[in-house]
Amino acid sequence: MKKNPEKEGHLITDVRKGSVADELGVVPGDRLLSVDGKTVEDVFDYRFAVSSESVVLNVLKKNGEEWELEIENGSDELGMTFENGLMSDYRSCSNKCIFCFIDQMPEGMRDTLYFKDDDSRLSFLQGNYVTLTNMKKSDIERLIAFRMEPINISVHTTNPDLRCRMLNNRFAGSSLKYIKMLYDAGIEMNGQIVLCKGYNDGNELERTLSDLMSYAPVMKSVSVVPVGLTKFRKGLTELLPFEREDAVSVIRMIDGFRKMAMDRFGIRFVHASDEFYLLAGIPFPEDKDYDGYPQLENGVGMMRLFKTEAEEELKTLSASDGPETVSCVTGLLAYPFLSDLLINKIRPAMPSRKILLYPVRNDFFGERITVAGLLTGQDVVRQLKDKELGDRLLLPQCMFRSGEEVLLDDMTRGDIEKELHVKTVIAGSGGDEFVRILNNGSEKTFRKYRGYEQKE
Repeated sequence: MKKNPEKEGHLITDVRKGSVADELGVVPGDRLLSVDGKTVEDVFDYRFAVSSESVVLNVLKKNGEEWELEIENGSDELGMTFENGLMSDYRSCSNKCIFCFIDQMPEGMRDTLYFKDDDSRLSFLQGNYVTLTNMKKSDIERLIAFRMEPINISVHTTNPDLRCRMLNNRFAGSSLKYIKMLYDAGIEMNGQIVLCKGYNDGNELERTLSDLMSYAPVMKSVSVVPVGLTKFRKGLTELLPFEREDAVSVIRMIDGFRKMAMDRFGIRFVHASDEFYLLAGIPFPEDKDYDGYPQLENGVGMMRLFKTEAEEELKTLSASDGPETVSCVTGLLAYPFLSDLLINKIRPAMPSRKILLYPVRNDFFGERITVAGLLTGQDVVRQLKDKELGDRLLLPQCMFRSGEEVLLDDMTRGDIEKELHVKTVIAGSGGDEFVRILNNGSEKTFRKYRGYEQKE
């Protein structure tokens, strides 16, 4: 039986050598039509279906033939990679949040940077946060049936009316009920609150944290991060930056909830982002107080873990190769922290190394954006043009697009090397990796954190 192989089923782009699919003769270019006679809606539908003890795959070959393949002792990992990782379209965001970072970007950048995803499947696969506003009850029931966990939820506020205003979505308040459904089903969750001054802070933050505490420990953590404000906010809701006294108040409130959570559940539960501690001038919590760092990619605990890892690596440090000058780049926010670490810990352990640290101001997005992950190549080049850079320049991996050597403004690592006439090394986000690279110059595959952009 022959079919037109165009647009049928799901295109298979890779088959792992030695896998079940490989042994059955499946090759790249074939298409999966169905599992047990049923079409596959998405990657979770596929994983659930093929994990049965006995399963039948219908595969359309490139020549138009249709094969029926029987598999005993199925597994959700048959060795096939599909053209679309989700095996369906991405779900885009239906909100118009007052704090949305994408709305604050300039025109003319790469198209993928303007796509707003709000897909629970990406929450499971990549750790993205979802608002639940584009989901129906049936979607939640399907999520529960497939045990898709953990699910990361952008809560922001548990006040239904306020949530509708902040997300500019009339369903934003009613979608909060899905958190209760997930809790009742025991689906592990993490929550996020993007704090906006004058909106969901103060008494509203206290209400939200109190409400979310009722979902612990199924909801394992809640992060509180300050809104990021670029210079491209024309025509958007007026939002004010947090000042030092604001940050102190936020941390004090969170500390109260952390103590309550520890007494009740044995976890700290709620965590302020590193930005709040740096802004407040308050020391970071101890390593043990981060509950295993469940929200590193939300900027929670990165500095504490970095310091811990760096100090542990310094204890086992081998002799460096020889005299060398190494320069490093960071954002304004982390500069005092890294400077202190270099002066008091790293430089004394590496006497043969001259280590220079340069903070780069974010002229591209505006000076209120102070994290290294949103630095552009043009700002790095412009501000380091006449600086002493030495033998190597270390660039934080968080500045680069995931899996690539491309920055937000489409400059590449090679462009920076050409402009600054220096060899660059991409330094991973771990403190141990940072120390090793400073000491011996090796560049590794980074194991921990994604770059600024997660997908096409």
